[in-house]
Amino acid sequence: MIYSFNGIVPVVHVSAFVHPQAAVTGNVIIGRNVYVGPGAAIRGDWGQIVIEDNCNVQENCTVHMFPGTTVRLREMAHIGHGAIIHGATIGRNVLVGMNTVIMDRVEVGDESIIGALSFIKADEVIPPRSLVVGNPHKIIRQVSDEMLAWKTEGTHIYMQMPADLHRTLQPCEPLREVPADRTVQQPSYQTWAERKADR
Repeated sequence: MIYSFNGIVPVVHVSAFVHPQAAVTGNVIIGRNVYVGPGAAIRGDWGQIVIEDNCNVQENCTVHMFPGTTVRLREMAHIGHGAIIHGATIGRNVLVGMNTVIMDRVEVGDESIIGALSFIKADEVIPPRSLVVGNPHKIIRQVSDEMLAWKTEGTHIYMQMPADLHRTLQPCEPLREVPADRTVQQPSYQTWAERKADR
C-alpha cells in the first residue's frame, strides 16, 4: 500500500520489497534491498523518512515524526518486530529490538544494539557500539566484536529476503491437510544465547 500525500510520492528502489499489507505514505525514500514487513506503517506525511540500503523494518513497526523532522535509518539498520521509531536517527548496522520505542531527536550511534522492550526518551544520544536495555534505557556495556558479527549475520539474512520474496511470494489457497513430503526449513541462524552456548 503506497500512498502519495500532498503531492509527494514515495520512492522505493526496485530491489526493495514492501509487503502489500504495509503502508508507506508521502515523503519516504527506500533504498536497495530494504525489507518492509506486513503491518509496518512508514508515514512521511509531516516530514521525511529515509531508509538507506540494506535496512529492514519488520512486521508491525511504526516510523513517524513531529512536523518538519527527518527520520533516517542508516545502512543495515535492523528494526525488530513492533518497534516504534519516532523522529529519531538510527545509525549504521544498529539492531533495534522487538517492541522498543525510540523517541524524538534521539541519535543512536553506529553498531549499537538496543534490547527488546527498551524505551529511549527524546533527545538522548547513544554512543556508537552501545549495548542498551531497559525502560528507561541504560547503557550496560560496549558491543563486542563477536556480538556485532552475530547481529550483522542476522541482517544479511534480511538483506536476501527482498530478492527471495520478489521471486517466490504469491497469494495461494491453503492446503486442507499436511502432505507427507512437506518441506521443513533447516536452522540457518542461532539466537545469541545459542551462539554463546556453542562456544
